[in-house]
Amino acid sequence: MGFAGLADAAAIEAEGPWDERDLPRTMWSMLSRTAARVPDRPAVTFQMFSDPKAPAETLNWAELQGRVAQAANLFRSLGIGETDTIAYLLPNCTEVVLTYLGGQIAGIVNPINPLLDAEQIAGILRESRAKALVTLKAFPRTDVAQKAAAAAALAPDLRVILEVDLLRYLTGVKKLIVPLIRPKNPFVHKARVLDFNAELSRQPRTLSFQDSAGDRVAAQFHTGGTTGLPKLAQHRYRGLVYNGWVANRLLFTERDTMICPLPMFHVFAAVVCMGASVASGAHIVFPTPQGYRGEGVMDNFWKLVERHRVTFVITVPTAISALMQRPVNADISSLQLAFSGSAPLPVELFNRFEKAAGLTIIEGYGLTEATCLVSVNPPDGERKVGSVGLPFPYTKVRIIDPATQRDCPPDEIGEICVSNPGVWGGHTYTEAEKNRDLFYPGPDGEPTWLRTGDLGRLDPDGYLWITGRAKDIIIRGGHNIDPAEIEEAMVRHPAVALAGAIGQPDAHAGEVPCVYVELVQGASVTPEELLDHARAHVHERAAHPKHAEILPELPKTAVGKIFKPDLRKLAIRRIYNEALAAAGVQAEVAEVVEDRRLGLVARLRRAGQATDEDVQRALGAFTRPWTWAD
Repeated sequence: MGFAGLADAAAIEAEGPWDERDLPRTMWSMLSRTAARVPDRPAVTFQMFSDPKAPAETLNWAELQGRVAQAANLFRSLGIGETDTIAYLLPNCTEVVLTYLGGQIAGIVNPINPLLDAEQIAGILRESRAKALVTLKAFPRTDVAQKAAAAAALAPDLRVILEVDLLRYLTGVKKLIVPLIRPKNPFVHKARVLDFNAELSRQPRTLSFQDSAGDRVAAQFHTGGTTGLPKLAQHRYRGLVYNGWVANRLLFTERDTMICPLPMFHVFAAVVCMGASVASGAHIVFPTPQGYRGEGVMDNFWKLVERHRVTFVITVPTAISALMQRPVNADISSLQLAFSGSAPLPVELFNRFEKAAGLTIIEGYGLTEATCLVSVNPPDGERKVGSVGLPFPYTKVRIIDPATQRDCPPDEIGEICVSNPGVWGGHTYTEAEKNRDLFYPGPDGEPTWLRTGDLGRLDPDGYLWITGRAKDIIIRGGHNIDPAEIEEAMVRHPAVALAGAIGQPDAHAGEVPCVYVELVQGASVTPEELLDHARAHVHERAAHPKHAEILPELPKTAVGKIFKPDLRKLAIRRIYNEALAAAGVQAEVAEVVEDRRLGLVARLRRAGQATDEDVQRALGAFTRPWTWAD
């Protein structure tokens, strides 16, 4: 059965309750079922370089199962039990797949973003109480090993560090040069430091311990939302299996090949894409350690699609924007769909890409706290461009008015709340206080409905529309402005590739809209022209931006979301410096930092004899706090 609409979802649910379906209950059992069914089909491919003729390593399903068993056995041999954590700080490679799957079979796997700073990484290691860390051996042009060493020194529970050496992926002259220029080993730690692949090779290729008897916490993914402060969301087998199963049932089969240039520390790549691959037997391709950010990946993307006969492109709006500016210079006749997630796709960008690539896009929606998948535009039914589609089978969505906790009628905006097998009521985050107010109760009083923090509406046909983040709303003198309206208008300008709208501090209204844009390659436009365009196309007068700024590149997360905390920092610095200069105060903003209690705080540097009273006179009308940097 495909997925054309709500009737199909209802028919699937009518087959029986989720917990009574004949499904694997653990990751090992799901992997084993697929390996037994399609042992010789390709499972995972990784290539170090983006050149379509570069060497690539491929494991079939039987090989992958054996290597994952070795990884799980290795972790158990190091004293890792079901309730212990194995963290990894790795770019994409074959080893990250083995660690992700083997880690959740042996214990609790904790993927960590290598782009975080060492203190944030250390904070995650401490919160997860990780006993093992899998990370890179020092390697040229990356500081992952150095960050890992600095973070490990601040993580008292670590017992062992397992190093992955990317040297094994090199050939020819590069393989000879790297040992000569490799940075010095940074690890000075009480934990043992071992070679991951050497230790792996000593383990049997069948599971040497009894698989988990049932459901348990198997993964912890950090999420910062718009605050940039990581929290750890716990994932159970139930939710991980659900995400794999639903993607298999509605989207993927063993005949598909998906290209996934997204990082394996994020739920989109790990839970959805890798999970769908394990559940269905679909072949998954990881191009370069950095995915879309890898050197040459965008320029070679369509040729990589041709090489691997890709049927599904896994993408995000920022990648679509970049690909749209490049010609389709290869045979992409194998392609069927592009699956876009991570952030809402502007309608104008959607239309440009479908026209340029001749490719159908389906948008989906999910979030880390729900394990991931929530909804998708039905691939076999009506796609409503701009919506994120219909809830998956066994997923329920409500739009709730936070003031009354009542359901909003169709087409009325409220907070999106979700219930499905991936929602773990009451215990989502590892820190108990962070679970407070995260759920609305169901009929039995249990914390059933996860509050996503996203604003949206359900239309009369049941399609979900994201209208923004609750905390992204611009509040101008008590008037709520949705930044999505500004962003949609700005990307309709032919010179604009991406736009991020935020509220900048305002002494009168609290905040007023401003917008930052990234231009299409080779395009030219002035800020004044952008403001004129906004006045003509943003229908609500109160939402007209007061400032437009062109950046070489908008700040983004590793999965392509525009990272608005950085935009807010830019705006606070600019507005406060203007106010200080206008008041004749000899001080300037040195940096804007995130304070866990106060939010964004401007730290000032004296340029003369400025006093607290001087600064208060200049900045007292603003709501954002300030402090001295010196």
